Amino acid sequence: MTQPLVLITNDDGVHAPGIKALAAALAGVADVYVVAPDREVSACAQSLTLKNPLRVEPLGDRIWSVDGTPADCVNLALVKLLPRRPDAVFSGINRGANLGEDVFYSGTVGGAREGSFFGVPSVAMSLAMGSSADYTHAAAFAARLGRLVFEHGLPERTLLNVNVPHGTPSGAVITVQGRRHHEGTILEGTDPRRRTYYWIEEGSDRWLADELSDIHALRSGLISVTPLQTDTTHHGALAALKGWETALANGHNGSGPGVVPPHLGKRDPSVID
Repeated sequence: MTQPLVLITNDDGVHAPGIKALAAALAGVADVYVVAPDREVSACAQSLTLKNPLRVEPLGDRIWSVDGTPADCVNLALVKLLPRRPDAVFSGINRGANLGEDVFYSGTVGGAREGSFFGVPSVAMSLAMGSSADYTHAAAFAARLGRLVFEHGLPERTLLNVNVPHGTPSGAVITVQGRRHHEGTILEGTDPRRRTYYWIEEGSDRWLADELSDIHALRSGLISVTPLQTDTTHHGALAALKGWETALANGHNGSGPGVVPPHLGKRDPSVID
């Protein structure tokens, strides 16, 4: 039986201790290939490098560094570097949690989401930080999860966002993405040439109470496993917004007042905008 093949990337950089711990753990259950940024690129989301060429440097057996983002790394690996299509993509282990709306900023989650765009079961792994970083429990959990993903796969266009609490976890639960009210803070200063600069800081969050959420699980000492989907349509809002169509259509495509263009009333599923 062929050994599963797993691609590993991250946003902390190819030399980060988290990716080394993840690679070592998954090596016990799969053939591991590491393609990761040559430096830290946190909060790059799922961005791709399109205006500059990418440089790839082999660092050892099945390890490459790329002067790009996690999404760049996954693209290069799947299209050019790997000997065959991977059975899974793992991104991490990130130094710091990725909870709630963090998933839209996180390069760790962006790398996993890129894998799911290619139809590969993908997982983002993050460790909540305490006074020190001990990746032991997160890495061991990744190996257990990897076995399940290799055996069962994941639903189409679905990725898993995993957050591991600091210390020894008391268990693991399936969660929903947490929600919060965010207050941003920006540090303003003056550089040596007397020009004003701004430094975006983390700000403060007020999390909404939800016992099913990722943040509640983490605060309870549990590993959070949140299934995310690439379709970010708010399906629950479609019915209410349908009532806007007449007003939105007025004056467009030759339609008169109160007339909805045919393609808004019934969409041809074979047409791609």
